[in-house]
Amino acid sequence: KRQGRFEIPKWADVVKTSKAKELPPSDPDWLYTRTASMVRKIYIRGGTGVGGFRKVYGGQFRRGTMTNVFCKSSGKIARYILQQLEEMGLVEQDENGGR
Repeated sequence: KRQGRFEIPKWADVVKTSKAKELPPSDPDWLYTRTASMVRKIYIRGGTGVGGFRKVYGGQFRRGTMTNVFCKSSGKIARYILQQLEEMGLVEQDENGGR
């Protein structure tokens, strides 16, 4: 955050993190928190791609009177963070897919 190498996009303050959410995150630094979490998950278990992160950060989709079902999170956020981390040189693409 202090280094200034990670760019915050214009849509970061209005975007929801999942279709199961009603509002965007209230923390102004939520993108930095998500980035740190993703870097840690890649360090612990490599080869994780955008689809894997969608599953990790997904949650319950509450459908009113119907039963709750699992819903994946936004793929754009995960894709953007991984692209920024690649530009910074912290992660690289795996030949088998994922990072």
